[in-house]
Amino acid sequence: MSAELLNGSRLAQRVRSQIRRSLKKLKFTPGLAVVQVGNDPASTLYIKHKQRDCEKVHFHSEVHRLPADISQETLIEHIEVLNARPDIHGMLVQMPLPDGIDKAVVIDRIAPHKDADGLNPVNLGNLLINRERVTPCTPTGIIRLIELSGEKIEGKHAVCVGRSPLVGKPVGLMLLNRNATVTYCHSRTADLKVETQKADILVVAIGRTEFITADMVKPGAIVIDVGINHVDGRAVGDVRFEDVKEVAGFITPVPGGVGPMTRAMLLANTLKLAIGG
Repeated sequence: MSAELLNGSRLAQRVRSQIRRSLKKLKFTPGLAVVQVGNDPASTLYIKHKQRDCEKVHFHSEVHRLPADISQETLIEHIEVLNARPDIHGMLVQMPLPDGIDKAVVIDRIAPHKDADGLNPVNLGNLLINRERVTPCTPTGIIRLIELSGEKIEGKHAVCVGRSPLVGKPVGLMLLNRNATVTYCHSRTADLKVETQKADILVVAIGRTEFITADMVKPGAIVIDVGINHVDGRAVGDVRFEDVKEVAGFITPVPGGVGPMTRAMLLANTLKLAIGG
């Protein structure tokens, strides 16, 4: 029997509906600012999606487009101005940044109480000590999708294939904070198949097209595919969907799985920052 689909697009709609209801209790409009350096086409497209999402929940949104040759010092000055603005409650700097600008230094300068992406070291540090407040958007969306399955996280064996600071590491910590037993796998893992076959929850974020095959998946597992790879004009995940869905218990599609939830969690983080929660 085919796996049950974890529909991220539908769940994101529910999240936006909850946010709109919460806004009725506020006497102000939450504001989100996105800083884009240069004109990377993919970044421009992502930002348009974020603007539309803000419109759907009636947030104030701003896009600050800066030239690709901007100095790191000037970019940081721009961030500091946004840090000081009371009408901007959340902000993010769209990646990638041009060569010559240190991504880590830029993220460090976003005030923790305005860090809509949840990537400032203060917010990541709180995640490490199980004091979650504003958490990275994609991992938070993944947790919500796992919860959508109705399966408990506690006591499960979770395997994260990928250890990036954006997805792999923080989602593993969030699963650990919910009492899962967590294994991290990466390019140096000796026998990846042996590890993935143990997973009750398998999170795949490695950027390799259809890398995870059916024989690598435990029957009945929850499979979360974070990958977005473009092949012949279509989006394809890191999981061989058609084969794996015949083995897994639950699976996310690509597109329509993790992506919509990542953007929905950006809105949820902005609301949380706005109300000081």
